[in-house]
Amino acid sequence: MNKLRLLMLVEIAIFVAVGLVLDKISFSLWPQGGSISFVMLPILIMAVRWGLVAGLTTGLLIGVLQMALGAYILHWAQALLDYVIAFTVVGLAGLFRYQIIEAAKSLNKKKLSIYIVLGIVIGGLLRFAAHSLAGAIFFYEYAGDQNVWIYTLSYNSSYMIPAIILTAIVGSFIFTSAPRLLKTAS
Repeated sequence: MNKLRLLMLVEIAIFVAVGLVLDKISFSLWPQGGSISFVMLPILIMAVRWGLVAGLTTGLLIGVLQMALGAYILHWAQALLDYVIAFTVVGLAGLFRYQIIEAAKSLNKKKLSIYIVLGIVIGGLLRFAAHSLAGAIFFYEYAGDQNVWIYTLSYNSSYMIPAIILTAIVGSFIFTSAPRLLKTAS
């Protein structure tokens, strides 16, 4: 195994652990689940530093380990949606890695921020979609007389939108203030 691949694997392990800790340091809104945290930040960092595969792998491992550490699971399909798929898709922020690296090379902090924000918004909205689908299918009884889709979209947006915004801001700040973080993987 070459040194860069080993470094990537070590960083995945470290950032998965950081993600799990950041998920525990969160602001819970609802007793049924969902909280505002920076759990997406380590996934974003790995996706930007190493690319799509590392980002997806980091998200997948965070989701799987969250299940192993005591997730609320009603059905195997709900576990896949709420944990495996929801956190894996955040790694799609790596789709913008090339544009982020080019913006950093040209010292264009505005473009760098735009692509960081775009990556986390896409990954975050896909995570939001996975949680919402799970909510509509498996947690419909909480909607009561309300339309289940309106309920689940409102419920999940109450914590996902702030989490996406905060992660985009912090991620942009990290990479614009320390673009050297991109050099290891480029």
